[in-house]
Amino acid sequence: MARVMLIEDDHSLRESLRLSLGRNGHDVEVARTGEEGLRRMSAAPADIVVLDLMLPGLDGFEVCRRIRAGGPTPIVMLTARGDDLDVVSGLEAGADDYVVKPVRPRVLEARIRAVLRRGGPVAAAASASAGPETHGDLTIDRGALTVAKAGVPIALPPMELRLLLELSAAYNQVFSRQQLLESVWELDFLGDSRLVDACVQRLRAKIEDVPAKPRYIQTVRGFGYRFGPL
Repeated sequence: MARVMLIEDDHSLRESLRLSLGRNGHDVEVARTGEEGLRRMSAAPADIVVLDLMLPGLDGFEVCRRIRAGGPTPIVMLTARGDDLDVVSGLEAGADDYVVKPVRPRVLEARIRAVLRRGGPVAAAASASAGPETHGDLTIDRGALTVAKAGVPIALPPMELRLLLELSAAYNQVFSRQQLLESVWELDFLGDSRLVDACVQRLRAKIEDVPAKPRYIQTVRGFGYRFGPL
């Protein structure tokens, strides 16, 4: 059972999802606005947030950014369209996954379970290591699951950490987006490559000196990504 914060302004959808998630054993807290959701989370942190992007007042993008700035709480966003700028902007703001409206409760439940599973045991993405690895200014300790740049610790949410561990474990090896979806996101079907691209962009913003000219995570045009050359 997970504690779910559901932030949705549509009354009918909010109640429908609250009931369906409750039947699946979750403890569901609801909020009608982004401001209300943030207040409730401040009082009692959630295990995962289900967040509508189109909210009155403080919109879902800003709510997502504020939640992500405060910690690694997983976020599944709800969007009315699945093939436009909303999805990309939501992922770049820090969402872990998305579900397109009209929402099917079974689909949302599956996404929630998948995101919680992926974000939980990060150690599964790490391998035994004799000690910290140094790559340029970047230090990765797989045993302690820590990352530092020029000696300064970097706090990474679970998915960004898993992605960095996966790429850096095979220096200069090229990974396709689908390979990363399978190994990092644990999606063994044709997943959405935008999940990978948005996570790479967020990770670069934290570990690269100049994200637009990356030293660590290189783009292999038309295929995917690799770690290095530095």
